[in-house]
Amino acid sequence: MIRKLRTERDNQQWMLDLALNMRGRVQNFERDDIEVPAGKRARNYRMLPKVWREAAERNELLARRAEAQGANATATHHYDHAIEGYRMAQHPIFYDNHPVKRALYRKLDEMVDRRSKVASYPIERVEVPFDDGKTISCLFHLLPDRRKAPVVIYVPGMDQSKEVFPKASHNIALSRGFHVLAIDGPGQGNSNMQKIRAVGDNYERAGAAVISYLMKRPEVDKKKIAIYGISMGSYWSLRLSSYDHRAAAVVSSVACFNPNNTIFTQSSPRFKQMFMYMAGYDDEEKFDVEVARGMTVRGYLDKIKCPTLLVTGEFDPLCPLEDAVEAYADLKVPKEMWVFENQYHPLCGIANLGGMDCHDYALDWLKGFFSGKRVPKKSGRVAYIKENGDGPWGKCEWTPPIKRGQAYF
Repeated sequence: MIRKLRTERDNQQWMLDLALNMRGRVQNFERDDIEVPAGKRARNYRMLPKVWREAAERNELLARRAEAQGANATATHHYDHAIEGYRMAQHPIFYDNHPVKRALYRKLDEMVDRRSKVASYPIERVEVPFDDGKTISCLFHLLPDRRKAPVVIYVPGMDQSKEVFPKASHNIALSRGFHVLAIDGPGQGNSNMQKIRAVGDNYERAGAAVISYLMKRPEVDKKKIAIYGISMGSYWSLRLSSYDHRAAAVVSSVACFNPNNTIFTQSSPRFKQMFMYMAGYDDEEKFDVEVARGMTVRGYLDKIKCPTLLVTGEFDPLCPLEDAVEAYADLKVPKEMWVFENQYHPLCGIANLGGMDCHDYALDWLKGFFSGKRVPKKSGRVAYIKENGDGPWGKCEWTPPIKRGQAYF
C-alpha cells in the first residue's frame, strides 16, 4: 500500500533533498550560508537530526571539559552551541511523541540548565500557566544586578524556540540595559511537547499571559515592556499587539506578515510540513481552511495602540514588499519601516548593517525609544537602507514606488 503524503507538495521531497545535498539548505535558498553544522554534510533531510546531534555532542564535551577547569566563559560559549545543536536536531522531527525527538529535547533541556550554572548573569526558567494546566515555557535573561529595567519579550520564528535568543555568551541586551524573556509560544519548543497548538488566537492569549506574568516581576519596569518578533514571530508579534495593549512598543522584523500568502504555497515545502505539525493537523485540506486561511495581519493592524517598527528585506519571498507596504499603511500609530536593499530572509550578517544582525539595530531602536531620544512620529518614516550606505539613521527616507495592491518587481 502506497503511503498517503501529508501535503501535496511532499512529492517535491526529492528537490528538498537535492537542495540540502548541494547547497546545505532546506529553506531561504537566497542565502549562501549553510543550515548544517560547520564541517558536516547532510545529503538528505533525514540526516539532519543526526548531523546536528553529533555537533551538539561535540560542543557538550568541550563545555563539560571547560566547566571542570573553571573556564566558565568558554563553557558558556560551548553550551550555547550545544543548545543550538540539540535544538536543531529535534526540530526537523515533526511527529508527536516521537522517541528520538523526546530524547533530543531532554538533552536540549539539560544543556540549558548546565549553561545557566556557568553564565555570567542570571537565566531563569519561567512557566506561565496556560490552558488545562499546561504552561508557556520561557527563559528569562536578567541583567546581572536584577535592577528594575525595560524588558523585551522575544517572539521566535517558526523554526526557532526560546533558546535561540539571546546567546548567553553574547547577550546584546545586557549592554543596552534590557532584560529579555524569550518564549515558547503555541507550536514552538516545549509547547510542542505539551501539544499546545499554533491555531486560532492561542498565540495572542499565550502572549497576554506572559505579559501578565511580567507585570508582577519586581525587576520589570511595567511601563517599558516591548515585544520583538522575528520571521513568523513578526506575524505573531503584530497579532499579539493588536490583542493586548499593555506593551509600550513592538518591533516586527524579518517580515512574514501574511503567512497564508506565500510561505505555504510558493516557498520551501519544509515550511508547510513543519507548521502543520505545529498546528496539530495531518489533513492538508482542513489545515488550509481552518488554519492557514486566517493567518494574516489584515484587519488587525489598526487595533495596535503602541509605536511600531516594521523591518523587512526588499526581496524577502516570505513577505513580498507590497505586503509590507500595505501593513505599514494600515498602522494608525507612530511608526517606522526599514527596507533593506537587496535583502531577503533572514536579516543576519548583512552588508547593510556592516555585517551585523538586525537584532542589534532593533534593540538600539528600542533603547532610543525608551530613553526618549528617538520616538517615531505618527506621520511615519520609511527608510530604504542601502547595501553600502550608512544604516537606518542616515539620509535614507524613501517613498515606496507602489501603492496598495500593486506588485513590486
